Amino acid sequence: MRVREMTHSNDIARMRELEVLLERCNYQYYVENNPTISDFEFDALLRELQDLEAKYPENADPNSPTRRVGSDLTSEFESVEHRYAMQSLANTYSSEELGEWIERITREVSDVEFVCELKFDGTAISLTYENGALQRAVTRGDGKRGDDVTNNVRTIGSVPMKLRGEGYPAHFEIRGEIFMPYASFDRLNREREAAGEAPMANPRNAAAGTLKQQSSQVVARRGLDCTLYHIASDTLPFATHIENLEAARTWGFKVSEHMKVCRTREEIETFIAYWDTERKSLPYATDGIVIKVNSYAQQRTLGSTAKAPRWAVAYKFQAERALTRLVSVDFQVGRTGAITPVANLEPVQLAGTIVKRASIHNADQIATLDIRLGDMVYVEKGGEIIPKITEVELSERPADSKPFEYITHCPECGSELVRYEGEAKHFCPNSAECKPQILGRIVHFVGRKAMDIEGLGGETIELLWENGMLKNIADIYDLNPQQLASLPRLGEKSAANILDGVRASKGVPFERVLFALGIRFVGETTAKYIATHFRTLDAIAEATTEQLSEAEEVGAKIAVAITEYFADERNRAIIERLKSAGLKFEIEEKQRSSNALEGKSVVISGKFVGRSRDDMKALVEEHGGRNLAAVSANVDFIVAGENMGPAKRQKAEKLGVTILNEEEFMALIEGAPTTEHTPTEPEPTKVEAKPIQGTLF
Repeated sequence: MRVREMTHSNDIARMRELEVLLERCNYQYYVENNPTISDFEFDALLRELQDLEAKYPENADPNSPTRRVGSDLTSEFESVEHRYAMQSLANTYSSEELGEWIERITREVSDVEFVCELKFDGTAISLTYENGALQRAVTRGDGKRGDDVTNNVRTIGSVPMKLRGEGYPAHFEIRGEIFMPYASFDRLNREREAAGEAPMANPRNAAAGTLKQQSSQVVARRGLDCTLYHIASDTLPFATHIENLEAARTWGFKVSEHMKVCRTREEIETFIAYWDTERKSLPYATDGIVIKVNSYAQQRTLGSTAKAPRWAVAYKFQAERALTRLVSVDFQVGRTGAITPVANLEPVQLAGTIVKRASIHNADQIATLDIRLGDMVYVEKGGEIIPKITEVELSERPADSKPFEYITHCPECGSELVRYEGEAKHFCPNSAECKPQILGRIVHFVGRKAMDIEGLGGETIELLWENGMLKNIADIYDLNPQQLASLPRLGEKSAANILDGVRASKGVPFERVLFALGIRFVGETTAKYIATHFRTLDAIAEATTEQLSEAEEVGAKIAVAITEYFADERNRAIIERLKSAGLKFEIEEKQRSSNALEGKSVVISGKFVGRSRDDMKALVEEHGGRNLAAVSANVDFIVAGENMGPAKRQKAEKLGVTILNEEEFMALIEGAPTTEHTPTEPEPTKVEAKPIQGTLF
């Protein structure tokens, strides 16, 4: 008995010893970038700890280093309220705008210090620590509540499970950015492409998507990183932002080493200019510089709006560009037959990734820029996967250069291309037999915003097409489970999942079915207006171009495209089959929440902390309004989220269009009665908020 007790006691002591040792090794590897043992030695120690935890599960620590490998268990994320609000940042895009912000600050507080930091391009996170141990990790969400992603964050090596040193508050939250380094991003896209999946657009999207994975094992493999940049607590040890961050570094947090205290506008602009160039050598994405008032006392004096602190601002960098040689041009065929030229380039480093391809859009752009094979061209990359060519360096053009000759026939089926009046692109007219058009229409039909049929990705659709099982969208509803299961890479489980998605799609509302049909020029919003106006597909099919033009957002071009679609007997035959399959071809009456926006035209712009743009648009319609895409004199007001384009804002201000933020918009519709009434013009209000010490955006 004593031997057993001694063994148990020794094993538990060894568990504690291994926890400390492995956490120290993690810190040296991920934070200090100075590993002290080999990967083999680390793995051996980790396996020893895993074996002991399996033997004594009741003694396992929830913050054990073994948690970093993740779990294959899945669970929904719990919504958690932030103790301290997570506000957004106001953006500036020019030296003039930055100067105006600095002047406002110095008018209200004297002898001010600013802290300049890199703006990491990832997804915001709030980490809660109790007595030095990680308790919870929560996403920004709507700024008031976020998702609990603790299990996923535990897999990130740079996030300490237990703190080092001393002097940290008993309870505090530390906020920062979870991001995906370029090396991890490139590896992920190579894996996705090898699996036949679409590559992720950029490291920011990849990080956000990874953090919301249901399997923490997947998260652990993705190679996320985390940098912390602000602390929120009632009992911070220091009175300034920079001092608390430096203290956090000693507690084991990965804090950016690229911070600087600045006292003048000139010093701030020098910092910005330096990093606008040097950021290209960083192993991760940055999209700007954050400037904060250093003193917490001055932060409290300056206060906040309902959305953003007045004591901090983000300066956004311009899009990067690089010079490289145009080697060749490929031509891609879209689902509508549109031909898109894509440039093949000599590989060049741009925005942290190697760029080999760029968009040229159409023949007109090639002619306008006078792009020629062999030219040295400038490429820019924003949030897109494929950058775009913006300029030719004529001084580098070879003497024997010849003007580019655009193709005359479809590269897929050989049909002679046509160019419709008013169209910038050329088109392949062979819609019935051109493979990319057929597959493109099916992919569009099953998409998330259309019929949302899970399991039918591009690779599976092509497999079905090659095996003669899928020639058009109606064939989806005649798929046979035995035939599906017999195909390579599928099997019974995948076949069952596909057929479950097909059955579920029969409940998709009419406006989305109309969009899914892929009628030329009929986008998601236009499909909603047409469906609402005509109520049934039969009414749309029978309408004249003049009658179609009476619907909102339907001009002559769209009306002609709709009549041409329904004049095609092949399309009518497909629709009859879809009707027989049970799809919804008439509008369902919906109960309005209110008439607060009755007769109002609204533009939704920017990124919202609590809702997607689609959610915001749905709210507009739910309360009697209509959504418009562009700013014009016909717009009653704009609901502006984060990163609203400066050009759109300037146009709105020039036209005198009211701009509401998300909180003002929600107050407008939530306070509205459900009975019929005519709302007055909404007036934006300024909301002052008293920040708690260390309140973070």
